[in-house]
Amino acid sequence: MTDTRHALTVRTIETPSLGDRTYLVHDGEVAFVVDPQRDIDRVLDLLESEGVRLTHVFETHIHNDYVTGGLALAEVTGAAYLGNGEDEVSFDRTPIADGETVEVGPRMRVRAIATPGHTFTHLSYALSTADGTRDGDGVGEPYGVFTGGSLLYGATGRPDLLGEEHTHALVRHQHASAHRLADELPDVAEVFPTHGFGSFCSAAQSDADSSTIGREKESNPVLTQDEETYVRELLNGLGAFPAYYAHMAPANASGPTAPDLSPVHTADPTELRRRIEAGEWVVDLRNRQAFAAGHAPGTFNFGLDGAFSTYLGWLIEWGTPVTLLGETAEDVAQAQRELVRIGIDRPAAHATGGPADWAEGDVASFPTATFADLAQVRHHRDVVVLDVRRADEHAEAAIAGAINIPIHELPRRVAEVPTGDVWVHCAGGYRASVAASFVAAAGRTPVAIDDSFDNARQVGLHLVAPGDGADGADT
Repeated sequence: MTDTRHALTVRTIETPSLGDRTYLVHDGEVAFVVDPQRDIDRVLDLLESEGVRLTHVFETHIHNDYVTGGLALAEVTGAAYLGNGEDEVSFDRTPIADGETVEVGPRMRVRAIATPGHTFTHLSYALSTADGTRDGDGVGEPYGVFTGGSLLYGATGRPDLLGEEHTHALVRHQHASAHRLADELPDVAEVFPTHGFGSFCSAAQSDADSSTIGREKESNPVLTQDEETYVRELLNGLGAFPAYYAHMAPANASGPTAPDLSPVHTADPTELRRRIEAGEWVVDLRNRQAFAAGHAPGTFNFGLDGAFSTYLGWLIEWGTPVTLLGETAEDVAQAQRELVRIGIDRPAAHATGGPADWAEGDVASFPTATFADLAQVRHHRDVVVLDVRRADEHAEAAIAGAINIPIHELPRRVAEVPTGDVWVHCAGGYRASVAASFVAAAGRTPVAIDDSFDNARQVGLHLVAPGDGADGADT
């Protein structure tokens, strides 16, 4: 976004694999950044291409879904690093508190607004210019607000990431914080959230790509519902979130350094087999169709075409060495970049090429299918239907007789998969392939359903709602 009235520019740096955004704002000379991800070279490249100098880095909160690049960015550029002074951190930064206004160059003014709810010390930042005088103090009316994990597009940040004991207090803070933003900011003010683009930090998902305070007042449940209704519906709708989140806040409070993105050493098939047999993770980055057609036995499939880092970080036992297999060095580099964002700093090794380059003997494979194929095969014989969606998704609608082992539980529960032909499904195919790779690594031959769950009913599969009762009800 470029505001020609004030000659300010807001650039968005997307991190789709985590569902997050970073913002760089400048007036043509100086700039500030909000909530930078760990791989700060993207910010440095943008600063250079925009021809501006970074003077301030703002954090809305101690993040729970990724490792921040804020401190490293401030150190390499000489910018001030600002975060809530009430946060307990082990590094020097510039503390900021509710109501304080920071001058960023001659034109930009950034005011901190306490918006607890996602965390207790969460801050939003309202952007104004010094050119306007609407409120009589020489600071113009805010026309944008960086809301982090507070007010999102059609949703709000989750209130349960700090532990169940804090959830009920935080969800009420979240409601009050959203109303404060709506009361203090004009309807035309643009909203710039960090979360909400697939991030599990969002309590709900939306397809919106931009919004204003006025639009959120009309449609966001936190602003259209009374507090009790909002609290009840939000808490009822919360599902599981990635286990690796538990490691992010401590990492961010300790002051993470810039990541090392240099290549790691190349492993040959013998080393790859040794690592697999030692219990390490050897991860195939190709898409699910390629993996099903042929892969090195014992490898797991986390394709780069999906939420790679979210699911790898969710499923892995923290600290397990990871080796990356990609068709190209660029694929491996992309995966390495995504992993440093969640604190997996250095893969153990890598290899490029294809499964014939990675396996000491024959490559393995398993078939893929559609829900129509499943409906057809169930006319002739019994098969195990393994649903690896989250429990809340399964409770809403499931194939009659399906077994639900959520994907994040499968690595430690794969032995519970009943004997027989195993047809694995999720909502769209990505998680099914990840799960099928674990079933295959356990010595079974799965069938991965690569199809949309929306098609299940259309092809005649009987759907039930397990959440409505022990026997389920037709949906």
